[in-house]
Amino acid sequence: MGTYSPEATARAGLTHIIEPNDQTGAALVQIAGAVEAYRLIREHRGAAPASEQQQVAELLDAHGASRATLRLDAGLERWRPRAALADPESDLKLMANLGGGIILPTDPEWPAGFEALELASPLALWFRGTAERSILHEPANLVAIVGSRDATEYGRTITAELVHDLRARGITIVSGGAYGIDAQAHQAALAEEPTPAAPEGRTQPVPTIAVMAGGLNRYYPVGNDELLKSVQRHGLLIAEVAPGATPSRWRFLQRNRLIAAICAATIVTEARWRSGALSTAHHAAEMGREVGAVPGSVFSANSAGCHRLIREGAATLITDGAEAIELFGLGSQRAIPDAGQPSPGSGKDPAQGRDYDGLTIPDLLLLDALPVRTARTVDQLAIVAGLGIGSILGGLSRLASQGLAERTPNGWVRRFPQGRKPQRGAPHHG
Repeated sequence: MGTYSPEATARAGLTHIIEPNDQTGAALVQIAGAVEAYRLIREHRGAAPASEQQQVAELLDAHGASRATLRLDAGLERWRPRAALADPESDLKLMANLGGGIILPTDPEWPAGFEALELASPLALWFRGTAERSILHEPANLVAIVGSRDATEYGRTITAELVHDLRARGITIVSGGAYGIDAQAHQAALAEEPTPAAPEGRTQPVPTIAVMAGGLNRYYPVGNDELLKSVQRHGLLIAEVAPGATPSRWRFLQRNRLIAAICAATIVTEARWRSGALSTAHHAAEMGREVGAVPGSVFSANSAGCHRLIREGAATLITDGAEAIELFGLGSQRAIPDAGQPSPGSGKDPAQGRDYDGLTIPDLLLLDALPVRTARTVDQLAIVAGLGIGSILGGLSRLASQGLAERTPNGWVRRFPQGRKPQRGAPHHG
């Protein structure tokens, strides 16, 4: 295992194999340990040992998982296509060469806020950056500022003002590294003068942390590469997926839970009605964190999501830095609408599920894996999507019937129904 511990190597490999928030994988690791779980996935063939099957099912059942997710065998089927491609020692060496590494749940830097995620907690965290990583362990010093990608001048201005006041208090700004509000939050944090030295025994605050949806071996989106390099130099980049993992819709949606978990509060400064920022707010409220939202013009679609949160009592109205700071002392827990659930008059079908446009989670993972141009075979799709062959075949049939996938002589490609155009880049907060 080279210079890396068996635990670090195993967890690095597992982040390559298991998708974010795969609770069957988390249950297996909790029961068998990371080293044994990694060995079982890579080496075992056929049915999983009966003892592990029963213990995983019981643990998932205790956490309220649906019956469809209780089978360890189903998990092994979807993980094994990727297992042979995992090279954790190379990933660890690559990240070390890039000025990064891996943080394990047993490390002192591990975010204390992840305890609220239970089985949805990441298996490990990858990082790049020179800042003191122990800042991650202290949620009281971290605030998330999120919003839409298509930010207006109003949204950028209020974001910068809130960041200025929060940074003056030594607060670290956390966001997702995307265009729009995310980029403005990071830029404003980096532009502030260094905060005074921390009191003895306290971690020196860092300006900003970007929680990424893809592997940290490259900067994404490409248009923010200089900004993300600056975040790396002065703060931290973190991700739960291994180097080489591409950002996908599923990974962006799951990344939002990490942003919410590591922070004491989440503030949405500008967001549309269906913005992914509402997902982050939803996760924050579920964990008992404070949620704030900035109002805008009633005529602005870019503020409709913020108005929704405020109107439904899901967030505290925030208009300036003083109110953002006051948010920390409110101490109340509010119900928050699920970003994918309909509100009165929204016209959304509850049967569509949670913001997945009517797709099941496996079908969403498969849709993410379908290329627009160069076709992929069923075996290739199994590796990219992290699903078993049976799930791939069934999913392709369903997606094809909806006009979302098409079989070609060389394999399968993604199709877009009439009136829907492919979007550049992966979705994020808006």
